[in-house]
Amino acid sequence: MSAGETAGAEPAKTQLRVGRLVKAHGLKGAFKLELYTDDPEGRFVPGNTFTLQVPESSPWHGRELKVREFRWMNSHPVAFFEGVDDRNAAEELVKAILWIDQDSQAAPAEDDAWYDHQLVGLDVVRDGAVIGRVARVDHFPAQDLLIVRPTGRGEDADVLVPFVSAIVPEVDIAAGRVVVTPPAGLFEELPGEDDAPRDDTADADDAAEAGDADSHGD
Repeated sequence: MSAGETAGAEPAKTQLRVGRLVKAHGLKGAFKLELYTDDPEGRFVPGNTFTLQVPESSPWHGRELKVREFRWMNSHPVAFFEGVDDRNAAEELVKAILWIDQDSQAAPAEDDAWYDHQLVGLDVVRDGAVIGRVARVDHFPAQDLLIVRPTGRGEDADVLVPFVSAIVPEVDIAAGRVVVTPPAGLFEELPGEDDAPRDDTADADDAAEAGDADSHGD
């Protein structure tokens, strides 16, 4: 099961987050990328243009980047962009996030794949009851994670749910929900030593011994 790219909130057109410039690579302005897309070769075609998400203080604020070249180097995605010709220029853009316009009605090409903007905000249902909502989707090489915010709790209580069919067997965009079948303890704190059942008999024996000790002390 695969999640797609993160989107903004535009009703007709939406911007999809497709990558982040992780660090400068080499001396000719290249970047190592963190990908938020299932189709990097399709997104990073030479000539494609991205909107930049950078701090307002950045000289690149309000500007765009156009792809010059995309390649894989030692299994890492690397990109070159027009106007970024050396390492110094690349360093100014490290940590920038790349966005691209996308028709919000377009569906991912794969079965059982969704854009992030389709998942964020969905109710999370377990055993027929709503237990939270999808706050965001995080993408990692091994798997994607649904970040679920339990009902009535803040972001410090967010739960990381592996986005795999064994744990998320159903995604119903039309109904506005995802169904989860989490393993024990994923949404509840596992009992600790402090939560172990008390032995009332032992407590009673301790109390009796304490009483005997007091009486001997007199």
